[in-house]
Amino acid sequence: MKLDKNFQPDRIGSYFRLEWLPLALVTVSGLVYNIGLLATPWFEGRLAQCLADILGGSATAAAMAMLVLAYVVVTLVVQAARFLKRFYVRRFANNINRRMKGILYANLVRQSRAALETEGAGELMTKAISDVDDCVEGMRKFTTEVFDTGVALAGYTVMLLVYDWRLALLCLLFTPVSYVCAARMKKPVQREGAAYKKAAGALRAATLDRAQNAATYRIYGCETACEQRYEDVLTTYEKTAVRSNVWQSALPPLYLAVSEAGALFILWFGAKNVLGIGWSTWGIAAFTTFLSCFTKLTVKASKVAKLFNSVQKAEVSWKRIKPLMKLPEELALLAIPAPADVKLQDLSFAYGEEPIFSGLTLTAHPGDIIGVTGPVACGKSTLGRVFLCELPYGGSAQFGQREFAALIPREISATVGYLGHDPELSADTIQNNVLCGSEQDAMPWLAAVALDGEVRAMENGLNTVIGSGGARLSGGQAQRLALARTLAHPRPVLVLDDPFSALDRSTEDTVFANLQAYAKDKVVFLISHRLYHFPQMQQVVFMEDGRTTVGTHEELMAAAPAYRQLYESQTGGQQHEAQE
Repeated sequence: MKLDKNFQPDRIGSYFRLEWLPLALVTVSGLVYNIGLLATPWFEGRLAQCLADILGGSATAAAMAMLVLAYVVVTLVVQAARFLKRFYVRRFANNINRRMKGILYANLVRQSRAALETEGAGELMTKAISDVDDCVEGMRKFTTEVFDTGVALAGYTVMLLVYDWRLALLCLLFTPVSYVCAARMKKPVQREGAAYKKAAGALRAATLDRAQNAATYRIYGCETACEQRYEDVLTTYEKTAVRSNVWQSALPPLYLAVSEAGALFILWFGAKNVLGIGWSTWGIAAFTTFLSCFTKLTVKASKVAKLFNSVQKAEVSWKRIKPLMKLPEELALLAIPAPADVKLQDLSFAYGEEPIFSGLTLTAHPGDIIGVTGPVACGKSTLGRVFLCELPYGGSAQFGQREFAALIPREISATVGYLGHDPELSADTIQNNVLCGSEQDAMPWLAAVALDGEVRAMENGLNTVIGSGGARLSGGQAQRLALARTLAHPRPVLVLDDPFSALDRSTEDTVFANLQAYAKDKVVFLISHRLYHFPQMQQVVFMEDGRTTVGTHEELMAAAPAYRQLYESQTGGQQHEAQE
């Protein structure tokens, strides 16, 4: 998506400037269309007069036929201009929608995982889809109803003034009243629109939660409570949607009714003009033209009043997405740094006041595999994510001579390879999931995780589409595929969070042996509940109750009873006894 260097995505005017060509075509076709609309009331008046003349014997059917033919030709030209105007207005809107969503998505995917998780999937979906659509719709209606319809309003007003300026001013007094009413509705419309957006985000989040965790709720008998919570969210959404729609949909007819109140003056004073006792002298054609022109003007005016609601709705959405509307920085190629030591000094982390862990000190050299283990919820995964610097940590964590926290996000991406609990696979082929756009052979990396044979056995091999989130793979296959992707993009520091949890013992042995060979020039932090291979690791971090103990496997077996118990519960103590 190529953008002008002066383009400012947080300025609405910038989008209009970029789309100058469609807007120019809208201008030309809109002028032809709206000026052509003035012919309609004129022809209606002339046809009514011609009919009266025919009945009076002063005109012939041929004159009526010529008027009808001219009316048809003018109508065709006007409708052709209308088609072109609508086509280019829609193109204008589609271009802006694509551009806004491209900028929004680019900034969303560059936010930290913590920020995305804090905001919630439902709210992000609302911003990425609904809010952009509402903004663009407001801009489209602004372009159509203010720019385009303004020409018609000006034309109709001039026609009314030409026919009878006193009556025109009198009957047009009500149109500004409708605008004032619309302006006064701005705050309640925005308030209810904001409440609706918030409720829509909550409903999306609740729907995702209910779909993703349906099996869990069913197994543990929580379905009734879950349904009640969902019904509460749905009820709130329905109420806010009704209130928002009332303000946005029920008011335009009121604006129209206020504007058309001026027709009462036309019926009274216009009749006097026809009788020759009013401000002007009219025939049937003039009366019909004036009334038709006023009716069309009020309809157009009501659309402008309706525009206030659309613009106010767009303003609510724009305020929500504006912080994300900024040009993404140009990403330079990743510069993978040379291998270096990783030094942790009194490292700690806390989400609030209570630390998750503290006092972690160790030095790891390239080629070291550091095992990290401990009871459930002791902070193992949190330690792994510290290297991503999504949130501030205490103490010091250095790669070579540089603090991890001092690295910019692009440098962290070049330094740290991370594999979390969730494989995070895309609904693409096996090859694309491994390579992620890089030009290399995927099969060696699949062999490194003992998945190559299973892939070859698949009907489409590397081109097998795995479905959303790897739905067509087993848990172990998905885990190994994600590990292959991590290995295929080498980094000097690797954080692997429980990569063997879904593997059988034989496969785990194979994958670990390959990992040892792969990690000769890397520092690997291997977080795991399975301790079979911990005796082969250079250091082990045991985490418990916020404390960390660091040492070799043998040192922890002697100094940490909880670690010894955990290890022997898995191995029966056989390996340890053999080593002793």
